[in-house]
Amino acid sequence: MATSSTQTSPAGKMNTTPGAFPSTPASAEAPLPSVISSQLSLSQAVHKRRAEYTRSRRIKVKVGTWNVASLSGTEKDVGGWFVDGKGVSESLSGLGIKDDDESRNNGHNGTPDIESVASQEKRRSKKRSTIPENDPGSIPGGDQIGLYVLGLQEIVDISSVAQALRPYSDPHPGRKWKQAVAESLPHGYQRVAEQQLIGLFLVIYASSEIAPTISSVSTTSVGTGLGGYMGNKGAVTARIVLGETTRMVFVNCHLTAGVEKSNLERRNWDASQILQRTKFDPVYDGDGVMEEFGESIRDEDFAFWFGDLNYRLESMPAEDVRRLLMLHTKHEYGTQQTSSRKIEDELAKPESPSFTRNQEAANCTSEDDISSTYTAIGSSSDQSVTSSTTTLPSQETLDPTSDPASLQTTLSSLLAHDQLHSQMLSRKAFHDGWREGTIDFLPTYKYDVGSVGMFDSSEKQRGPSWCDRILYRTRRDRLEYEQRVRDEEIAKKKDNEMKLQGVVDAVTDESVLFDYDPETDGADNENNANNEVNVQSPDPELMTTKIGVEDRLILDYYKSHQRVLSSDHKPLDAVFTLVYDAVDPEMKARVHQEVARELDKAENEGRPVVTIVVDHQRDSDSTHTDSSSPKFEGVDFGHVKYDHIKTRSVTIANTGRVPATLGFVDRSIESGQPGGISPWLKINFDRPPDNKKSNPGALQEHTLDPGDAVNVELTVHVNDLELVRRLSGKVESLEDVLVLRIHNGRDHFLPIRGDWLQSTFGRSIEKLVRIPEGGVRRWQHQRPDGSSHGDDGVKWSAPREVFRLTEAIEDLVERALAQWGMTGDADKAPWEKDMGWPFRGWIPEEKQRAMLRETVREGLDTDQPFSETFPPEIDSVHRLEAVAETLVQFLKSLEDGIVTEALWLELEKGMLEREKTKKTLSHEDERMWILDTLSTAPAHSVSFTFVTFMLARVANEIAPPNLAPSENRKSGAESVPGQVLARTKRPEVDAAYAEIFADAMIRLPTASKGKERKASETRRKNVVEVFLKASLDDGP
Repeated sequence: MATSSTQTSPAGKMNTTPGAFPSTPASAEAPLPSVISSQLSLSQAVHKRRAEYTRSRRIKVKVGTWNVASLSGTEKDVGGWFVDGKGVSESLSGLGIKDDDESRNNGHNGTPDIESVASQEKRRSKKRSTIPENDPGSIPGGDQIGLYVLGLQEIVDISSVAQALRPYSDPHPGRKWKQAVAESLPHGYQRVAEQQLIGLFLVIYASSEIAPTISSVSTTSVGTGLGGYMGNKGAVTARIVLGETTRMVFVNCHLTAGVEKSNLERRNWDASQILQRTKFDPVYDGDGVMEEFGESIRDEDFAFWFGDLNYRLESMPAEDVRRLLMLHTKHEYGTQQTSSRKIEDELAKPESPSFTRNQEAANCTSEDDISSTYTAIGSSSDQSVTSSTTTLPSQETLDPTSDPASLQTTLSSLLAHDQLHSQMLSRKAFHDGWREGTIDFLPTYKYDVGSVGMFDSSEKQRGPSWCDRILYRTRRDRLEYEQRVRDEEIAKKKDNEMKLQGVVDAVTDESVLFDYDPETDGADNENNANNEVNVQSPDPELMTTKIGVEDRLILDYYKSHQRVLSSDHKPLDAVFTLVYDAVDPEMKARVHQEVARELDKAENEGRPVVTIVVDHQRDSDSTHTDSSSPKFEGVDFGHVKYDHIKTRSVTIANTGRVPATLGFVDRSIESGQPGGISPWLKINFDRPPDNKKSNPGALQEHTLDPGDAVNVELTVHVNDLELVRRLSGKVESLEDVLVLRIHNGRDHFLPIRGDWLQSTFGRSIEKLVRIPEGGVRRWQHQRPDGSSHGDDGVKWSAPREVFRLTEAIEDLVERALAQWGMTGDADKAPWEKDMGWPFRGWIPEEKQRAMLRETVREGLDTDQPFSETFPPEIDSVHRLEAVAETLVQFLKSLEDGIVTEALWLELEKGMLEREKTKKTLSHEDERMWILDTLSTAPAHSVSFTFVTFMLARVANEIAPPNLAPSENRKSGAESVPGQVLARTKRPEVDAAYAEIFADAMIRLPTASKGKERKASETRRKNVVEVFLKASLDDGP
């Protein structure tokens, strides 16, 4: 189970789930996460001047932990021990308790005595606090503390299967704890973080002065219980950033319980899983710069790991430990108290053989041996402790650390058997830099509820242990450990290399500085390492944080609250003094402004600068000529027509002091929309690009020296029919924004626009027959409805464009033939070279033909006579070719065709049936059958008739079928060169015309392919050709 939340982080949650396995390895060699922000350079420059806006601050941080065993009434004690520092027994954990004006004085100076243990245990009730009355408190608290961090375990009964398997945490139990703490805190403290996982609860409060300086708060949970993921065991963790400089992590955990070896291994596994799976949200600094990846438990400056770690005492019988400790706790009671009687009964039992051997060994132990911390017992359980029959000397007569009968000596001897210390030394858990304060208090577990010093008297009689712990680590501690591991690896590698080289005695080699034996080296220093794990240096050195400021962490107190009676665990807390550099917001704002001004100045002087000059030429027919309209600063193409090319010029000049590398890039677009530069727009520079040999799809870049300029030609050309339909339907417009990217400079945005003029091309016949007289341009802002049923809105029996084009061709063909007969060369007649003339095989070049086609289209769209649109100097032959070519293009552009796909399928069906039955029709009958089939679509049928009649007329003019060559010459018709050999040429003309217009008029299904499609194309050609043979049927 892994959950997370964020309280005060200025950004939303990460896409990845915090608490999951990290997506990036956190190794010592891995680089720090990169930072992504548009203000990165500014933030770096401000950071370099951090000494100007950071000020040293000192606060106290109190970390507390308590397993409340899901017992009611425990919340009534939390304020007394955690906030007020009460409930510490000086006789059982009094070393290090400093005397000051507020310390206890046991009735001196007129203050009442602290309530006795007997009275305290006797009055215990779930309805009131069990803290001893008149206890002034021994640990700093109240408003002396800047940051309160409380970790609780078992706020609900986690032994319940229903609770352990619950997929969510019930927030109700946490509310009463928050209320209890908040009511005990001085006025103004604010809750800055909280996290709950089933029975685990973590809450952090900060003073009114500290709370505003806390940022990037992120909390997360990791379950390691049932199945390795459920929340009955695990950890809740919080990360905060203090003063924008210091990263602090707090881990409240509850690890696997039990005294077996498997339980110990599972505790280590729990800890490793918490380390691996804990992941926080990215950190934001004061300028809004976000780190790319979230952090884990290793990226902080200070870490605090606390809770019920559940490590036990090993290699000692639980009975011996209980007897040994109760020799000290019995002095807290009078002779008639319940707990006192229980203790005496326990001590009256026969001593075990191991305890007797321990007593004898203790009598032989020298004072010098006892003075070594944690070595009184060593690794054996058979060493001596003070016998129950021995009278303990007064602690006033000897230094407690030198007195073999003192509590401190007893604790030191027991700590040699502490599992946590042994696991740290063997590098199996909490070995990578973690520290712990000196333990001079009784084990925190397990006591009879309501008792100060009576260890578990139930049938199980569990052995006392320091289950509840508070560990801490600085960034320096972790880095020093990692360096030590690397040094050991290097030494081990060097040793192995020398052994492979045959060096028997490495010490004799002058190049060898030391010899490393991983099996034995370090054994003599075990005691020093043990002390190093548990004891902090009296003068901690400065530690450099992740962002480069120097902080110091000092442990002031590490105590259990022995006289809190409401749980079987004793609460534990530690008070730290943190000296750190915090950001002064006002000073940072001033530095930020200064740096921003400096960077702006440097950027303006050193970055490339270009100026764009647009050629604002106007068309005579432009619609954007209203002087009252705001001036358009981009490129205006004016009126844009179908298949008409227009150009505009843009000049880009380098007006800066450094070379400028530039190029047009694809603009950012919304999801689902096509990207890139619009297909109707082309961009051409007047010089080759710098990377002309690179991939054609790569950005074309040009470098301009200062004072240099480049001319860019922008061309608009709309010839794609799908685009024409979208423009005519006002689904799309001729608008775009070009992005000119300047390397290391700012982007320039160049708007592009054009005014689309409606065209008859690309429409359906149903829409064309509804366009009123005057042409489509006259009705520029109207949309003919081609989807209505019936004859509503129909103006014509067929599109006027088909009628006008076919009529013009019939008229012009006679003029063209007559003109050629008078002025042309008979051997070079175009219809002699290409039987498809005038519908192909044209005389003029493409550029001139494009101009003539545009003239014809203009006449169609404006409903002007072609005789008026053509320039006077254009002769009849060129006019005929232009109109004929336009007709073919117009028919191909029709959205549905003259013979639609549905009509063609009906025609082909009949033709296939006749092919199967081998039935043939006369030309006349076939023409009648085709027209009858097309009659279901009247506008299409009439259009088909117009075209085929025109084709037959043109064919008859070019190659008359009813005149023999001799008759042509006798009648003087030889003046018309096309009538030579007419009878032999006519079939070729018919075939050529049929091929051209079958493709232009008849739409085949797109699914047909291969032989099937070729057969359909042949039948389609026959449908047109049969109408051209009509005049041949009437010949001689």
